[in-house]
Amino acid sequence: MAIETQHLTVSRSGRGVLSDICMQLGLGEVVGLLGANGAGKSTLLSALAGEIAPESGTVSIDAQLLESMNALEQAQRRAVLPQKPGLTFDLLVDDVITMGAYPFVEATQAAVQAWVIEAMADADVAHLVGRRYPELSGGEQQRVQFARVLLQSRAIVSRQGHAYLLLDEPTASLDPRHQVHLMEVALKQARARNVGVLVILHDINLAARWCDRILLLAQQQLIAQGAPQEVLTPVNLQAAFGMEMAVLSHPLVPGRLLVLPV
Repeated sequence: MAIETQHLTVSRSGRGVLSDICMQLGLGEVVGLLGANGAGKSTLLSALAGEIAPESGTVSIDAQLLESMNALEQAQRRAVLPQKPGLTFDLLVDDVITMGAYPFVEATQAAVQAWVIEAMADADVAHLVGRRYPELSGGEQQRVQFARVLLQSRAIVSRQGHAYLLLDEPTASLDPRHQVHLMEVALKQARARNVGVLVILHDINLAARWCDRILLLAQQQLIAQGAPQEVLTPVNLQAAFGMEMAVLSHPLVPGRLLVLPV
Protein backbone atom coordinates (compact mmCIF):
# COMPACT_ATOMS: atom_id res chain seq x y z
CA MET A 1 0.00 0.00 0.00
CA ALA A 2 1.52 3.31 -1.09
CA ILE A 3 1.24 6.40 -3.22
CA GLU A 4 3.90 5.91 -5.86
CA THR A 5 5.31 7.70 -8.90
CA GLN A 6 7.20 6.04 -11.71
CA HIS A 7 9.35 8.27 -13.94
CA LEU A 8 7.02 11.21 -13.40
CA THR A 9 7.64 14.24 -15.61
CA VAL A 10 5.54 17.40 -15.29
CA SER A 11 5.52 20.64 -17.27
CA ARG A 12 3.77 23.95 -16.66
CA SER A 13 3.09 26.31 -19.59
CA GLY A 14 5.52 24.35 -21.72
CA ARG A 15 8.33 24.57 -19.16
CA GLY A 16 9.67 21.45 -17.49
CA VAL A 17 9.16 21.51 -13.72
CA LEU A 18 9.79 17.90 -12.67
CA SER A 19 11.76 15.22 -14.47
CA ASP A 20 11.85 11.44 -13.99
CA ILE A 21 10.60 11.42 -10.39
CA CYS A 22 10.42 7.98 -8.78
CA MET A 23 9.21 8.03 -5.18
CA GLN A 24 6.93 6.29 -2.74
CA LEU A 25 4.84 7.32 0.26
CA GLY A 26 4.04 4.33 2.45
CA LEU A 27 1.62 3.89 5.31
CA GLY A 28 2.69 4.70 8.85
CA GLU A 29 5.45 7.13 7.87
CA VAL A 30 6.01 10.88 7.72
CA VAL A 31 7.95 11.93 4.64
CA GLY A 32 9.33 15.47 4.33
CA LEU A 33 9.66 17.14 0.94
CA LEU A 34 12.42 19.76 0.89
CA GLY A 35 13.92 22.04 -1.74
CA ALA A 36 14.58 25.66 -2.60
CA ASN A 37 11.89 28.01 -3.89
CA GLY A 38 10.86 26.92 -7.37
CA ALA A 39 12.30 23.43 -7.00
CA GLY A 40 8.93 21.84 -7.82
CA LYS A 41 7.70 20.78 -4.37
CA SER A 42 4.14 22.05 -4.74
CA THR A 43 4.00 20.73 -8.30
CA LEU A 44 4.95 17.25 -7.09
CA LEU A 45 2.31 17.37 -4.37
CA SER A 46 -0.28 18.58 -6.89
CA ALA A 47 0.59 15.67 -9.18
CA LEU A 48 0.20 13.24 -6.30
CA ALA A 49 -3.16 14.84 -5.51
CA GLY A 50 -4.38 14.45 -9.09
CA GLU A 51 -4.57 18.20 -9.66
CA ILE A 52 -1.92 18.21 -12.43
CA ALA A 53 -1.70 15.62 -15.19
CA PRO A 54 1.82 14.31 -15.83
CA GLU A 55 3.48 14.84 -19.18
CA SER A 56 4.82 11.31 -18.85
CA GLY A 57 5.17 8.66 -16.17
CA THR A 58 2.54 7.55 -13.68
CA VAL A 59 1.05 8.26 -10.27
CA SER A 60 -0.75 5.48 -8.43
CA ILE A 61 -2.55 4.99 -5.13
CA ASP A 62 -2.44 1.47 -3.74
CA ALA A 63 -1.40 0.18 -7.19
CA GLN A 64 -4.35 1.90 -8.94
CA LEU A 65 -3.45 4.56 -11.51
CA LEU A 66 -4.59 7.98 -10.37
CA GLU A 67 -5.81 8.86 -13.87
CA SER A 68 -8.36 6.04 -13.64
CA MET A 69 -9.99 7.55 -10.55
CA ASN A 70 -12.54 10.39 -10.52
CA ALA A 71 -12.40 13.29 -8.07
CA LEU A 72 -14.70 11.62 -5.54
CA GLU A 73 -12.72 8.38 -5.57
CA GLN A 74 -9.50 10.32 -4.99
CA ALA A 75 -11.07 12.29 -2.13
CA GLN A 76 -12.02 8.99 -0.51
CA ARG A 77 -8.37 7.86 -0.57
CA ARG A 78 -6.29 10.94 0.29
CA ALA A 79 -6.72 14.34 1.98
CA VAL A 80 -4.89 17.42 0.67
CA LEU A 81 -3.99 20.66 2.42
CA PRO A 82 -2.88 23.17 -0.27
CA GLN A 83 -0.39 25.91 0.41
CA LYS A 84 -3.04 28.63 0.25
CA PRO A 85 -6.52 27.18 0.71
CA GLY A 86 -8.93 29.37 -1.23
CA LEU A 87 -11.98 30.03 0.94
CA THR A 88 -13.72 33.39 0.88
CA PHE A 89 -17.19 32.37 2.03
CA ASP A 90 -18.37 33.73 5.38
CA LEU A 91 -18.56 30.32 7.06
CA LEU A 92 -18.28 29.34 10.69
CA VAL A 93 -15.21 27.42 11.79
CA ASP A 94 -17.38 24.37 12.47
CA ASP A 95 -18.69 24.43 8.89
CA VAL A 96 -15.22 24.64 7.37
CA ILE A 97 -13.99 21.65 9.35
CA THR A 98 -17.11 19.63 8.53
CA MET A 99 -16.33 20.08 4.82
CA GLY A 100 -13.81 17.27 5.29
CA ALA A 101 -16.72 14.83 5.55
CA TYR A 102 -18.38 15.85 2.26
CA PRO A 103 -16.99 12.87 0.25
CA PHE A 104 -18.57 10.44 2.73
CA VAL A 105 -22.33 10.68 2.34
CA GLU A 106 -22.73 7.31 4.07
CA ALA A 107 -21.28 8.67 7.34
CA THR A 108 -23.79 9.14 10.13
CA GLN A 109 -24.28 12.51 11.80
CA ALA A 110 -22.97 11.06 15.06
CA ALA A 111 -19.79 9.81 13.37
CA VAL A 112 -19.17 13.16 11.66
CA GLN A 113 -19.67 15.03 14.93
CA ALA A 114 -17.22 12.73 16.69
CA TRP A 115 -14.67 13.31 13.92
CA VAL A 116 -15.17 17.09 14.18
CA ILE A 117 -14.49 17.06 17.92
CA GLU A 118 -11.43 14.87 17.45
CA ALA A 119 -10.03 17.01 14.62
CA MET A 120 -10.60 20.23 16.56
CA ALA A 121 -8.69 18.86 19.53
CA ASP A 122 -5.79 17.64 17.37
CA ALA A 123 -5.51 20.97 15.54
CA ASP A 124 -5.97 23.03 18.73
CA VAL A 125 -8.96 24.96 17.38
CA ALA A 126 -11.78 23.89 19.73
CA HIS A 127 -11.78 27.35 21.30
CA LEU A 128 -12.59 28.85 17.88
CA VAL A 129 -15.98 27.14 17.62
CA GLY A 130 -18.67 29.64 16.61
CA ARG A 131 -16.14 32.10 15.16
CA ARG A 132 -16.36 33.15 11.51
CA TYR A 133 -13.52 31.82 9.38
CA PRO A 134 -12.70 35.10 7.52
CA GLU A 135 -12.27 36.91 10.86
CA LEU A 136 -9.47 34.56 12.04
CA SER A 137 -5.75 35.29 11.84
CA GLY A 138 -3.70 33.57 9.15
CA GLY A 139 -2.33 31.04 11.62
CA GLU A 140 -5.78 30.28 13.01
CA GLN A 141 -7.16 29.77 9.51
CA GLN A 142 -4.29 27.40 8.75
CA ARG A 143 -5.07 25.32 11.83
CA VAL A 144 -8.77 25.20 10.92
CA GLN A 145 -7.84 23.93 7.46
CA PHE A 146 -5.55 21.38 9.09
CA ALA A 147 -8.50 20.22 11.20
CA ARG A 148 -10.55 19.86 8.00
CA VAL A 149 -8.04 17.49 6.37
CA LEU A 150 -7.57 15.61 9.65
CA LEU A 151 -11.31 14.97 9.66
CA GLN A 152 -11.19 13.82 6.04
CA SER A 153 -8.25 11.54 6.81
CA ARG A 154 -10.13 10.10 9.80
CA ALA A 155 -13.15 9.41 7.59
CA ILE A 156 -10.95 7.69 5.01
CA VAL A 157 -9.39 5.48 7.69
CA SER A 158 -12.86 4.61 9.01
CA ARG A 159 -13.89 3.60 5.49
CA GLN A 160 -10.88 1.58 4.34
CA GLY A 161 -8.44 1.22 7.25
CA HIS A 162 -5.73 3.56 5.98
CA ALA A 163 -5.29 6.97 4.34
CA TYR A 164 -2.81 9.40 2.83
CA LEU A 165 -2.37 13.00 3.98
CA LEU A 166 -0.65 15.52 1.67
CA LEU A 167 0.35 18.80 3.36
CA ASP A 168 1.81 21.78 1.47
CA GLU A 169 3.74 24.06 3.86
CA PRO A 170 1.28 23.56 6.73
CA THR A 171 3.59 25.26 9.25
CA ALA A 172 4.22 28.43 7.22
CA SER A 173 1.77 30.67 9.14
CA LEU A 174 2.18 29.06 12.55
CA ASP A 175 4.08 30.15 15.64
CA PRO A 176 6.84 27.80 16.91
CA ARG A 177 4.60 26.04 19.44
CA HIS A 178 1.97 25.21 16.84
CA GLN A 179 4.62 24.20 14.28
CA VAL A 180 5.89 21.55 16.67
CA HIS A 181 2.34 20.57 17.64
CA LEU A 182 1.37 20.07 13.99
CA MET A 183 4.35 17.80 13.39
CA GLU A 184 3.53 15.83 16.54
CA VAL A 185 -0.03 15.34 15.29
CA ALA A 186 1.21 14.33 11.82
CA LEU A 187 3.43 11.69 13.41
CA LYS A 188 0.54 10.48 15.60
CA GLN A 189 -1.67 10.15 12.53
CA ALA A 190 1.00 8.08 10.79
CA ARG A 191 1.62 5.73 13.68
CA ALA A 192 -1.81 5.38 15.27
CA ARG A 193 -4.10 5.73 12.24
CA ASN A 194 -2.03 3.93 9.57
CA VAL A 195 -1.69 7.13 7.53
CA GLY A 196 1.03 7.99 5.03
CA VAL A 197 1.93 11.67 5.50
CA LEU A 198 3.80 13.77 2.95
CA VAL A 199 4.64 17.27 4.19
CA ILE A 200 6.37 20.11 2.35
CA LEU A 201 8.57 22.09 4.73
CA HIS A 202 10.92 25.05 4.47
CA ASP A 203 12.29 24.50 7.97
CA ILE A 204 14.98 21.86 7.50
CA ASN A 205 15.19 21.25 11.24
CA LEU A 206 11.49 20.44 11.52
CA ALA A 207 12.03 17.81 8.84
CA ALA A 208 15.21 16.54 10.50
CA ARG A 209 13.42 16.21 13.85
CA TRP A 210 10.07 14.73 12.84
CA CYS A 211 10.31 12.99 9.48
CA ASP A 212 11.07 9.31 8.95
CA ARG A 213 12.31 9.94 5.42
CA ILE A 214 13.17 13.01 3.37
CA LEU A 215 12.85 13.73 -0.35
CA LEU A 216 15.25 16.47 -1.55
CA LEU A 217 14.41 18.26 -4.81
CA ALA A 218 16.79 20.31 -6.96
CA GLN A 219 17.09 21.04 -10.68
CA GLN A 220 13.72 19.39 -11.40
CA GLN A 221 14.87 16.08 -9.92
CA LEU A 222 15.06 14.16 -6.69
CA ILE A 223 18.74 14.41 -5.84
CA ALA A 224 18.41 12.37 -2.63
CA GLN A 225 15.82 10.40 -0.70
CA GLY A 226 16.07 8.33 2.44
CA ALA A 227 16.49 8.72 6.18
CA PRO A 228 17.44 12.22 7.42
CA GLN A 229 20.97 11.04 8.21
CA GLU A 230 21.39 9.90 4.60
CA VAL A 231 19.85 12.93 2.90
CA LEU A 232 20.83 15.90 5.07
CA THR A 233 24.52 16.04 4.26
CA PRO A 234 26.50 19.23 3.58
CA VAL A 235 27.02 18.14 -0.04
CA ASN A 236 23.31 17.51 -0.68
CA LEU A 237 22.25 20.70 1.09
CA GLN A 238 24.73 22.76 -0.93
CA ALA A 239 23.37 21.25 -4.14
CA ALA A 240 19.76 21.91 -3.17
CA PHE A 241 19.98 25.34 -1.52
CA GLY A 242 23.22 26.82 -2.88
CA MET A 243 24.76 27.56 0.51
CA GLU A 244 27.02 25.92 3.04
CA MET A 245 25.37 24.25 6.00
CA ALA A 246 26.74 22.41 8.99
CA VAL A 247 25.04 19.16 10.03
CA LEU A 248 25.37 18.27 13.72
CA SER A 249 24.01 15.63 16.05
CA HIS A 250 21.02 17.09 17.86
CA PRO A 251 22.13 18.03 21.39
CA LEU A 252 18.75 17.15 22.95
CA VAL A 253 17.22 14.45 20.75
CA PRO A 254 19.37 11.31 20.31
CA GLY A 255 19.56 10.04 16.75
CA ARG A 256 18.33 13.29 15.22
CA LEU A 257 20.19 16.07 13.39
CA LEU A 258 20.53 19.83 13.67
CA VAL A 259 21.27 21.84 10.51
CA LEU A 260 22.84 25.30 10.74
CA PRO A 261 23.80 27.80 8.03
CA VAL A 262 27.53 28.46 7.96
